[in-house]
Amino acid sequence: MLAPPMPRVRTAMMIQQWRQLTFLHWRYPAEAVRRLLPAGLTPDTAGSDVWVGLIPFMMREVRPPWLPELPWLSAFAETNLRTYVRGPDGEPGIYFFSLDAARLPAVIAARAGLNLPYRWSAMSLRTDGDVIDYRGVRRAEPRGASYRIRVRTGAEFPEAELGELDHFLTTRGRLYTTVGGRLITVEVWHPDWPLHRAELLELRQDLTAAAGLPDPAGAPLVHYSPGVRTRIGLPRRARVSR
Repeated sequence: MLAPPMPRVRTAMMIQQWRQLTFLHWRYPAEAVRRLLPAGLTPDTAGSDVWVGLIPFMMREVRPPWLPELPWLSAFAETNLRTYVRGPDGEPGIYFFSLDAARLPAVIAARAGLNLPYRWSAMSLRTDGDVIDYRGVRRAEPRGASYRIRVRTGAEFPEAELGELDHFLTTRGRLYTTVGGRLITVEVWHPDWPLHRAELLELRQDLTAAAGLPDPAGAPLVHYSPGVRTRIGLPRRARVSR
């Protein structure tokens, strides 16, 4: 099954590479997610299921399109906790409960510019053959929300084996946030994901609890991707269907 088409981002405010991503997803009660969403957003469903994803990865070549990358500032670990939503115009997108990043300037810029819920964290991503070890702990919060995730990566899925749910959980071309009480959208373009099988070896995390979600039930659905290059568009006010 082909992935849904991505939006065209003609004018990019940022160019990024997302590398060594692991996607962990759990089904969640709709009301547990709905109560944490801002006005104008509703949970999106795959069939009747609402999903929450925890995605650790490495950011590389992070820069505006008119500037060169900076060795220290343009590469860092990030982890996001997100869910899948429909906007007031019915269009699908992502809403972030939290984003942990290892670079304080990136955290400050994203919070100031787009009011995204970034947290400054001590983070690492280490590889040993086909095993990836992700670790993080928040620096400036009393509880010090943290995680450790270890996965063994496998072969790429044949396209014929990827179904609607795989694309639903990994292919989204829009994020939603609120700025000054207004719902804002930002479009994101990237080529189709190369999605791989992955085995979860270890998982300890309390990011879901820190976001106000109940603990996940059961084992997560796991995907891995070596990554893609992305173009991040300019923010605009969310449209409302008439």
